Amino acid sequence: MTDCHDPMTASPVPSLPAGRTLVAVATYNEIENLPILVAEVFRWLPQADILVVDDNSPDGTGRWCDEQSGRDPRLKCLHRPAKLGLGTATVAAFEYALQHGYEFVITMDADLSHPPQYLPRLLAGMDPPGRPPRDVMIGSRYVRGGRIEGWPLRRHLMSRAINAYARWLLRLKPRDCSGAFRCYRTKALRQIDFTAIRSGGYSFQEEILWRLQRAGAQIGETPITFVDRQKGRSKIDLQEGLTALRTLFWLAWEAGGSPKR
Repeated sequence: MTDCHDPMTASPVPSLPAGRTLVAVATYNEIENLPILVAEVFRWLPQADILVVDDNSPDGTGRWCDEQSGRDPRLKCLHRPAKLGLGTATVAAFEYALQHGYEFVITMDADLSHPPQYLPRLLAGMDPPGRPPRDVMIGSRYVRGGRIEGWPLRRHLMSRAINAYARWLLRLKPRDCSGAFRCYRTKALRQIDFTAIRSGGYSFQEEILWRLQRAGAQIGETPITFVDRQKGRSKIDLQEGLTALRTLFWLAWEAGGSPKR
């Protein structure tokens, strides 16, 4: 069952659920953004831990993380030998969360496009008063109250097209299937065979929703304002987009032999 239209007011923020929370951030050359992000995450969720999954950033992102984690045990660093993709980085974060006993894992971009002030609302939405608990809560650009700042028309059209394609092809119910700002309940993640995941890159966002939805996960959305990055360079290019589209097609074919109507 999926609850996909869940506009929540900016205040007051409901009580946060009990349970350890891990905020996971995948990085590659984010030295300009990561120190700001870490400070803001701890400002809004001081009880959480942060896991930085760094793909051997040549700009010193991983080195900064190691130095800072020595001063603050809430910050953890996982170093990978090369740029291996957002999907595999997120799976590594999920596995870390499961191995270390976290109840919730929140994923967000390192480039400050996901404002950390939404973190309490995202986490609180997992156990809304008087409603069934959720297994996934999406910080959504495409439900009422959500919006995007700073994108050119081309990015708007591309994002809308990918979401429409994924929702049609995989019968996904959420409005925002491609955004990475999410909270997952680790109990639901234990139902997923990570070795079966086909997506190494950005199509991971749609694939993990598809696998969780097929497993019966309760999915909700809460509106956010997405802000385009101000520093550093975007990792998304045309080749990555085409790879994502091909992967989604093969998932649909694998599931039923043809795209679903």
